[in-house]
Amino acid sequence: MLPSSIQISGEPLSGAEVRDICRGLRDNAVRLLSLRGCRLCDRDFGRICRALAGATSLAQLNLNLGVVSSPSRIKQLAEALRTNRSIQSLFLHGSPLTDAGLALLNPALALHPALVALDLGDCMLGDEGINLICGLLPPDGAKSGDHVAGMLAVAVASSRTLEVLDLEGTGLTNQSAQTLLDMVENYPTALRSLVLAENSISPELQQQICDLLSEGEEEEEVAAGAGDTHTQERERGTEPAAHQRGSSSWMCPSDPSSQMVLMTSGLGDSLLAETEM
Repeated sequence: MLPSSIQISGEPLSGAEVRDICRGLRDNAVRLLSLRGCRLCDRDFGRICRALAGATSLAQLNLNLGVVSSPSRIKQLAEALRTNRSIQSLFLHGSPLTDAGLALLNPALALHPALVALDLGDCMLGDEGINLICGLLPPDGAKSGDHVAGMLAVAVASSRTLEVLDLEGTGLTNQSAQTLLDMVENYPTALRSLVLAENSISPELQQQICDLLSEGEEEEEVAAGAGDTHTQERERGTEPAAHQRGSSSWMCPSDPSSQMVLMTSGLGDSLLAETEM
């Protein structure tokens, strides 16, 4: 049986529903679990965490809007994440984590080198929380620099896997945005979506980041078109015009990743499109 999706939003979970969720996780029959804004007792939350710890099919976990509502639940989730190796996308938007809660989660998150999407928007994070995010992004765990914004830019630039990063309402300033702008301008990155809403960042800086990423997207389209022409000419047995003898025109390779900055909340594509914020 192919893994399925379980999506429940804003409802109290009964004991029977929790049992079904746990059974699906243990049987590796669930690929996407979304409990956005659901209400359940601490005991049932613990049961779900123990079940997802051993799940190997679960790729996306959405606990947005206060499901992880206490230090004890943060600890239970952290324990589950230390064991689980399959989760690629984790959404905790609107959870009262604070810097202390993220410090509990951080070691477990660092064990997921293939993490594709991490939503920590509106999680009551401060500078220390951003510092912790920087520590889990580099693939080798290396630290660079001692300024939070600088560390964030270095971490994002060095990550080979992170495609979606939600930093909505995390207290970033123009200084942080300037560092991110320099990163986008000068370094290739796998990042595809960067959410910067509800921060103290000027519209001018936001627009500059948008413009740079738009330019990268246009270059990718041009390169893709040139690749099609290259293929067609090879099929006809001719040498591509830009590579013919005596030609001085060469197409520079561009970053294959499609990039954009989101100034309002967004989840991305693929599995991310299967569940709402």
